[in-house]
Amino acid sequence: MTADPTENQVYSEVKTGKTTAATEPVDVTYADVDLKQKSKAKKKKETSTPPEADSVYSQLKPGTAPALPETTLTITPNPAYTGETVTLTCSVGSDSGWSYKWYKDKKKKVVTLSGRHTTTGVTFTISRAAEFDQGLYWCQGEIQSRSISSIISDPVTITVKALPTASVKASPRGPLYSGETVTLTCSMGSDSGWRYTWYKDKKKKVVTLSSRHTTKGATFTISRAAESDQGLYWCQGEIQSRSISSIISDPVTITVKERPVAVLTLQPNWPQIFSGETLNLRCNIQGGEEIEYAFYNSGKSVYTNTEPEYRISPAKNGLYTCKGLQKTNGLKHSQTSNAIQLTVLDKPQAVLSVSPQWLNPGDSVTLSCGVKESSTGWRFFWYRTVPYTAGLLSLSDTSYSVEPLSGNGTSEDSYTLIPAGPSHTGGYVCRAGRGDPVYDTLYSEPQFLWSGDPQPSVSLKIRPNRTQHFTSTSLSLSCEEKRNSTGWRLKRYREKAVESECVSNWGSRAGSSCTIRSTRKKDSGVYWCESGSGEYSNAVNITVDVGPLILESPAYPMTEGDTVTLRCTNRYQETNPITKVDFYKDGIFIRNETTGEMTIPAVSKSDEGFYKCKSNEGESPESWVTVRGVTPGPSTSVLVGVVVGLVVAGVLLAILLVLLCRYKKAGGPPSPKAPTWTPNRTKDLSRAGLLMLGGANIYDTITPSDSHDNDAGAATAGPSDVMYAQIQLKELDKKKKSQDGEDQR
Repeated sequence: MTADPTENQVYSEVKTGKTTAATEPVDVTYADVDLKQKSKAKKKKETSTPPEADSVYSQLKPGTAPALPETTLTITPNPAYTGETVTLTCSVGSDSGWSYKWYKDKKKKVVTLSGRHTTTGVTFTISRAAEFDQGLYWCQGEIQSRSISSIISDPVTITVKALPTASVKASPRGPLYSGETVTLTCSMGSDSGWRYTWYKDKKKKVVTLSSRHTTKGATFTISRAAESDQGLYWCQGEIQSRSISSIISDPVTITVKERPVAVLTLQPNWPQIFSGETLNLRCNIQGGEEIEYAFYNSGKSVYTNTEPEYRISPAKNGLYTCKGLQKTNGLKHSQTSNAIQLTVLDKPQAVLSVSPQWLNPGDSVTLSCGVKESSTGWRFFWYRTVPYTAGLLSLSDTSYSVEPLSGNGTSEDSYTLIPAGPSHTGGYVCRAGRGDPVYDTLYSEPQFLWSGDPQPSVSLKIRPNRTQHFTSTSLSLSCEEKRNSTGWRLKRYREKAVESECVSNWGSRAGSSCTIRSTRKKDSGVYWCESGSGEYSNAVNITVDVGPLILESPAYPMTEGDTVTLRCTNRYQETNPITKVDFYKDGIFIRNETTGEMTIPAVSKSDEGFYKCKSNEGESPESWVTVRGVTPGPSTSVLVGVVVGLVVAGVLLAILLVLLCRYKKAGGPPSPKAPTWTPNRTKDLSRAGLLMLGGANIYDTITPSDSHDNDAGAATAGPSDVMYAQIQLKELDKKKKSQDGEDQR
């Protein structure tokens, strides 16, 4: 016989706690049941469906009888936030027909239902969850009609938390500068699953997204910040699936301002920079507290420091800029500065000029120094050349050593030698310096101060004795010593370079002479003799010309009163003599000669100048003719002194005779009030009488005057007239004072 499965289903509680269901009739022998049932079941056999299990719980061997079902409890959401709805669901496998009981905190403490706590079917709902809803929850199924219950579920803990408060942080912190990017981050602590809403200026004014305003996850980013982005910002989290929102954050303030301007300056601000110089770049930024100064060359960082100066030593080429960086995070603080282009030039060489370069007695000479590439910021240093000595300041080619003329240099670019005389002949160089530390240029090429006058130690002789020479002719030069001076060397200066000795590339040496056997145009230059101790002879300026004509003029200065002959010579004079020549002085035509020669019978200072000649053959180069004044010698001074003494004695005798005659006519001594002598009386005296007034020693200190103001008088009356005129005025003044004193007596 087969029983109804529904009616005959029996549940057993086995030792293992597992439950099984018997769905078919079985032949069961009940044994090992609890004590209450042992007597009834002893030796009983029965072939039928299991008896009702409402009061009988058998402890059987596993797998031999059905067991009570287990109960499963699930809760969503968990944890929950205050005010949220929590749903508990109880399940007894796949069985149906169960009703459920709910327990809290204790297994047998049934929850109290209320308006917030309701049950529907398998669910228990907690609305508007609060903190006191937290705790342990169980559930158990039962079939009341059969008086059976499932195994109670494992407990589940419900956690109810307060709604989190959102917090917002801005990076970077502090004021923003136009163009910067700022990121706002919203945080809910350790919770996840939130989405975020951003507000600006008002708590419920949601920000408008754009290409500059973007969100991703918990961040809100503002790119290329502008002043319009300033304001208050909030954030709030929400879980849309649960319809809950966090407490809105406190606001954060975003301030946007223009970046401060950076200004880069160069110190010293020279227009040209030279290799080896030291420079300072200075970055000036307003409001530069708590920042670092970054310097860049062509966009590459080269120096960063809290000080605004960058010292470049030595100077380097490049395009330099600077900007300020925030010290705390290295972010850009200022705008990028203006750019300064540095172009470093090669080390410069000073350029020296000497004026005049040929000495005249009594002349002052001006040395002028400059730097061709730049005229800014230099101080000038002046030197005289001396024979090369190891250990002294020397020129790079070791041709000369140098001795300073001024210790600290001069801010002016000129230096004057007063008076200039034979002791100043020689070579001079200069150089310039500027900056701190001082940066020096290269020494200038040496420039020379020459004298054509014979010197006491040695003189340069030239044969033929003229300053102009044709090419392809022979020229001999020699240093002729006048006393025991040794070590004299012939030198020449041409094309801004000094050449020492008579070397094979320009001449041959024989004894004390140097012979240029075949002159070339490049042999033109200034020649002189120089001793090992630094003494100089007279110098001769030689011109070698390729043209058809040269002007033969004296190679040495002429003395006033000398006769000078200037001759215009044809290259082929012997076969083609010149018949008609025009002579010029300082570019002005002065006369025509048919002999090819012009003679000045008695030269004076006014005859000094540049001379040249012209003919139908062509034109000669110019030559300078120097004229020196007469300096009286010792014998002449004695003779003149005797003559002057006699004249003075005669004048005194005449004065005595005049006084004696007046005395006799007056009959006694003259009245003290009557003048006996006036300065105007001197106009009646002869020139000899005037000379006698001066005494015999006046010539000891007289030097010839080179003043051009006296040239006209010198040309007609001779040089001595000029000196006597000067003496006349001086002695008349003395005589006047003497006579006035006698009148007062």
